[in-house]
Amino acid sequence: MYGFNVSLAGNMDTVKNRVTEELQKEGFGVLTEIDVAATLKKKLDVERRPYLILGACNPALANRALDADPDIGLLLPCNVVVREEEDGSINVGFMDPAAVLGLVERAGIEDLAAEVRTRLERVRNALAG
Repeated sequence: MYGFNVSLAGNMDTVKNRVTEELQKEGFGVLTEIDVAATLKKKLDVERRPYLILGACNPALANRALDADPDIGLLLPCNVVVREEEDGSINVGFMDPAAVLGLVERAGIEDLAAEVRTRLERVRNALAG
């Protein structure tokens, strides 16, 4: 498994704002926001339900990761997907940093990945609330 998620009631904007707030409580900021549905509509004229990819980063943890391996930036930031399901619910999915950073064979990365995962799990749990 490379991620974990939670399903919520509400609309995309409300859920996205809640996700951003909960990420901030754990020291993450949203560096990027990709509106996949809008991009596919513009580029391919394909209609999709709302689908956002948020690139979340905790600067202190990212700095530790980069100290361990400068190429680890290829695996950053932590992606969070906010998407609307057929039933109107909003699914929030979190990249599992333990699975992704497990690719890196450097001392300390496993502990760092576990810390990031714990923080993201707290975000998920707060959203499920």
